[in-house]
Amino acid sequence: MIQPLHDIRVLDLSRVYAAPAGAMKLGDLGADVIRVEPPGGSDSMRDWGPFISGESTYYLSANRNKRSITLNLKSAEGKKLFLDLVEKSDVVIENFKAGTMKKLGLDYDVLKVKNPGIIVCSVTGFGQTGPLGLLPGFDPVIQAMSGLMDVTGDPNGEATKVGIPIADIITSVYVALSVVAAIRQRDISGEGQYIDLSLLDVQVASMANVASAYLNTGMISVRKGNQHNNVTPYQVFQTGDYPIMICAGNDNLFGKFVTSLGQPEWKNDERFVSNNDRKQYEDELVRMIEDVLKTKTSTEWIRILSEAKVPVGQVNTIQQALEQEQITARGGIERLIHPVGEVKMLASPLKHSGLNVKSRLSPPTLGQHTEEVFQELLGMNKEDITILAENRVL
Repeated sequence: MIQPLHDIRVLDLSRVYAAPAGAMKLGDLGADVIRVEPPGGSDSMRDWGPFISGESTYYLSANRNKRSITLNLKSAEGKKLFLDLVEKSDVVIENFKAGTMKKLGLDYDVLKVKNPGIIVCSVTGFGQTGPLGLLPGFDPVIQAMSGLMDVTGDPNGEATKVGIPIADIITSVYVALSVVAAIRQRDISGEGQYIDLSLLDVQVASMANVASAYLNTGMISVRKGNQHNNVTPYQVFQTGDYPIMICAGNDNLFGKFVTSLGQPEWKNDERFVSNNDRKQYEDELVRMIEDVLKTKTSTEWIRILSEAKVPVGQVNTIQQALEQEQITARGGIERLIHPVGEVKMLASPLKHSGLNVKSRLSPPTLGQHTEEVFQELLGMNKEDITILAENRVL
């Protein structure tokens, strides 16, 4: 089965998570993604544990379906080789601090002379322009500055970051989306382009209903813990043993929910007829619901509510989440052969009728494909490659 990006080559100069994970998504769709690092490496993510036989599991999570080469972009010979690779490629992804590629003499204006169709995607904390453009920005800083932390956590506690690098993860999706859009536009115009992606832009754009409420009504959302700012009952509830998440987010679902609780009269109670009514009496409603839920176990309530088509789910540990039958049934975990042995990875969630998104390559070790890539793309012989490696160009 031909992959949609089978004829696309990506040079991935990026580090840490957002941009590398975006490049990985392009690799999942069939692109030949070549990870480019200096001799000795430069990605601090390789040093973040836990480790499996010396390889960082953090690094593994963002780098499948790639080849890896080493190349010193600060050397004259390294720059020349990189430009030769650009001539044979479609996309360059980088996440250096703003201005770094220009200092290296490898910015978009230079690369498009070598290859007018090249697409360059730059990923930074704050973008290439604006008063913060030159500052570094990591995921927790972006979560803080975007307002995400202020609306996350216990209402009586402090602002809280999300437990995963959510700004990086969302940005990685936009990396892939923006590159695919640029490729499609190049199909029409014949020209490449420059993409300026900012983690802060992406995370602010992801504030969705919270931002819309403020922009249009002046309403400032507050931390509600596991409750919803606008809808109820829509939160975690304690049962007779373990907590469960229940989302009875409209009048129809509320009716099904309270009927399943054995309290059908609640749907006609004037306090609970509409969502606006329910929000007004939320504290009282929540207490009433919890009194009923504590009479049965979480397993019993999940069965009862699922049969009634009320959205409900167990609050899983990460172990429970990864081992649940629904995930294994849909191939959510992949096993790949890696130089250190078998490694397990989260599979791509894409499920297409005409596309088989499977991992072709395990995450590469540093420089694993240097000789292969330079022989294949630039026709270099083994002796020349050895000399360049001895001179720290490769």
